[in-house]
Amino acid sequence: MLSVDKIFNAGVALKGIIHETALVNAPSLAPGCRLYLKPENLQNTGSFKLRGSGYKIANLSPEERARGVIACSAGNHAQGVALAASKYGISSLICLPDSAPISKVEATKGYGANVCLVDGVYDDAYRKALELRDEFGYTFVHPFDDEDVIAGQGTIGLEIMHDLDDIDAILVPIGGGGLISGIALAVKTLSPRTKVYGVQAAGAPSMFNSVNSGKITCLDSVSTIADGIAVKQPGENTFDIVSKYVDDIALVTEDEISSAILALIEKEKMIAEGAGAVSVAAAMFEKFPMEGKKVVSVVSGGNVDVTSLNRIIERGLIKSGRNTTLLIELVDKPGQLQAVSRIIAEKGGNVISVHHERNGETASINGCFLRIGMETRNFEHILEINEALQKEGFKIIQG
Repeated sequence: MLSVDKIFNAGVALKGIIHETALVNAPSLAPGCRLYLKPENLQNTGSFKLRGSGYKIANLSPEERARGVIACSAGNHAQGVALAASKYGISSLICLPDSAPISKVEATKGYGANVCLVDGVYDDAYRKALELRDEFGYTFVHPFDDEDVIAGQGTIGLEIMHDLDDIDAILVPIGGGGLISGIALAVKTLSPRTKVYGVQAAGAPSMFNSVNSGKITCLDSVSTIADGIAVKQPGENTFDIVSKYVDDIALVTEDEISSAILALIEKEKMIAEGAGAVSVAAAMFEKFPMEGKKVVSVVSGGNVDVTSLNRIIERGLIKSGRNTTLLIELVDKPGQLQAVSRIIAEKGGNVISVHHERNGETASINGCFLRIGMETRNFEHILEINEALQKEGFKIIQG
C-alpha cells in the first residue's frame, strides 16, 4: 500500500538525481491571494517527471536493470526516464506520439534514450510501449499509474510542507493524475486542513469527468496546448487517490493557459509549458475560493516548444487586453486614417497594422472599412480608445 513513509523513502533515494526547487513568492500574479510557485520547470530535465521515474528505476532489481526499461510519454516523462536510466547505466526505449514537440524528442535522445515515434496521441504511444514490453521483456515505467512513480512525485508535497507554514491550498496540474496523487497523499497526511486542488485543461478533462461521474471514463479525443496533460483516461490508482484526497478539480481554457504563460514570462521571468501553467491560470482566474489565502501553485514543467511560444504569447496578449483589432466603418475620403491614428496616439495606443477595405457592405455607398491592429495596456484602455473614436463620429463595427 502506498503511504507517506514510501514518499519519505523516495526523498532519500532521489538525492543526487533531483534537486529541491525553492518556492518563489509571486504576489503580482494573483493579487487576491498570497501566491507562491513551486518551480518544477527548473528541475533537472525541465519537469517534475524525473522524481517519479527516478524512484521507480532506483527500485529495479538487477535482473530488471539488465533487461532495460521502456516508457511512453508526451515528452517530459520520456526525459525523466532517459536521464534516470542513464544515471544507473540502464538502457531505455521511449515511445512518443509523433505530435510531441521536436525539442522534447531531441532532448529525450540527448539524455541517452532510444526513441520510437508512434502515430497518434499519448494513448497510442502507451499501447505501442506495452506491445514492445511484452515482445522484448523490458520493464515498463508508467508515467503516472504506478505506486513508485506516485511516491516519487509526492516528494514535491513534502518539500512544500517543509518550506512553508500554514498553507491554505496547493494547486496542482492533472493529466493522468500521478503528480497530484503523490502530493495529495503527502499533504493530507501531514496537514489535513490544507486544500489540494487539481487543474485540468478544458480540452482534456479526463480526471474531471471521471471524478464527477464516480467512475473512470475515457475521452474520445483531447485538444489542448497543454500537451503534457493531454491524457484521455486517468489511471486506476490515481483515480482512487484523487477521489479520496483531492478537494476539487477545475478546468481552464486555452486563453487562460496562454495568459498564465505570458504572466509568468513577464512578471516572474519564468518559462512554463502549457501543462505547467494551468495551476497558475487557476489562481489568476479564481477557479477556487482563495481570497486572502496562502496558496502554492505547482509549475510542473517548462519544456515549451519554442516554435509555438510566439502563438501562445500572442493569444495571451489578446486575452489580457494587450493586443486588439478594431474594425471601423468610415467614409472613404482623404484624412480619415490620419484622424483615426491621431485619436489612438493621443490615448496612448500603438498601431501595429492597418488594412483598408473598400469592398464591403457598408451603410454608405462611399463607405469603407478600416481594420487596425493595436498594442494596448488592458481592456479598460481599449474601451477608452473606442469611446474616443465614437465621440469623434467613427462607427466601431468590431473591437
